[in-house]
Amino acid sequence: MVKNFIKLEGLVVFLISFGIYYELDFNWTLFFLLLFVPDIGMLGYIHSKKIGAMIYNTFHTYSLPLFLLFIGFLLNNDFLLSISIIWTAHIGIDRAIGYGLKYTTDFKDTHINKI
Repeated sequence: MVKNFIKLEGLVVFLISFGIYYELDFNWTLFFLLLFVPDIGMLGYIHSKKIGAMIYNTFHTYSLPLFLLFIGFLLNNDFLLSISIIWTAHIGIDRAIGYGLKYTTDFKDTHINKI
């Protein structure tokens, strides 16, 4: 049941991010080009499960994109705002399809469930 709430929450985050991006009339080419860039965090698994989980989780926690969003607002910088919204949308869609933050035991071990 908890995993369904997390998945629903992820879908809502994605849809709201998508809607905000649309309302701000940002560049859609940029959106689709960068939507999966946070997945470069998976490259850490080449080194080890521990490093992989640490890097992946850094790219897949809401803290950094929300901090970037805050800085974008403070600086009135549309580029930073667009990057932060795309990044947040990515995390949302990942959660919606069941990808969560990773444990160091295995890539498939997440805070949502085993993939």
